[in-house]
Amino acid sequence: MSDERTGCPAGAESGPGTTGEDGFALRTCVPGDLADLREVCLRTGDLGADGTALTAWPDLVGDVYAAPYAVHDPALVTVVEHEGRVVGYVIGCRDTLAFEAWCEEHWWPPLRERYPRPGAGTRPFDAPLLRQVHERPAQARPHLVTHPAHLHVDLLPEAQGRGLGRRLLAHVVAQLLDAGAPGVHLGVGAANTRAVAVYRRLGFELLLDPAPDASSYVLGRSSAVASTDPSTGVAAPG
Repeated sequence: MSDERTGCPAGAESGPGTTGEDGFALRTCVPGDLADLREVCLRTGDLGADGTALTAWPDLVGDVYAAPYAVHDPALVTVVEHEGRVVGYVIGCRDTLAFEAWCEEHWWPPLRERYPRPGAGTRPFDAPLLRQVHERPAQARPHLVTHPAHLHVDLLPEAQGRGLGRRLLAHVVAQLLDAGAPGVHLGVGAANTRAVAVYRRLGFELLLDPAPDASSYVLGRSSAVASTDPSTGVAAPG
């Protein structure tokens, strides 16, 4: 499972410390963050732009791309907080197939009662999300053998351009590789050339040969690739 919606990384500069002088703090997710994660996911859901006007179900995109990770393994979800609000996050998943099996058993069943299958009148933004709720992945994904971990990162506009994207990425990649993942992958929109360039500078390479008209890429980084940024410390919940 990968995230092709993200407009991040935003701000490619390095960033010092757990809390910067500008008041943006990185900390581990806690249960009370779920609503904020859904909101950030929605407000960045349209290739980094606000997806609110595109959906019939404001919680849907967050119920697919954010909330299940925070419930499944909150230690791998780091949020950016500013003035008491969550304004961004990075999400890590150690084992994509194990996470999908957990979702099939624990997460999707109640959502299948809440959300319908996509139909003729379904909005284009919602249709792939509803399919993800109701259907198991069908295509072969050989890259999961070598790159079983994956990540998502999203930042609201007020958190962009401050080096937070790079800090979050460096932190979660270090977490995943330290946990023993041989590699990590992510999805990114082909039109998001800035993000693709930053991911490449961080050691991510194309894992699948894209079609000429591909709308997204799958990028991956192996544990054998040396980090280009030091991992930043993140405060654990008190």
